[in-house]
Amino acid sequence: MQLGKVAGTVTATAKDSRLVGTKLLLTDLVDGKGSVLDPARIAVDTCGAGVGDMVMVVSGSAARMAAGLSTTPVDLAIIAIVDRVSTS
Repeated sequence: MQLGKVAGTVTATAKDSRLVGTKLLLTDLVDGKGSVLDPARIAVDTCGAGVGDMVMVVSGSAARMAAGLSTTPVDLAIIAIVDRVSTS
């Protein structure tokens, strides 16, 4: 799992039929302080995130384990909206 920050939305009219009905969000992978580590990754949203939200994402085969994605061709899925990150 990694932290991400939603930077925007992605609209794709022509796409794999298994992606119809999914919300695609442009997500920057970030560290605990919010610094961008890997910009502009496209993630399938499973929990109602929006632009500006800090989120938890999973990638690879774990992304397909998120609700309703078991047969969907995804590599990054948003699985939680983060309320707070505390570092010591």
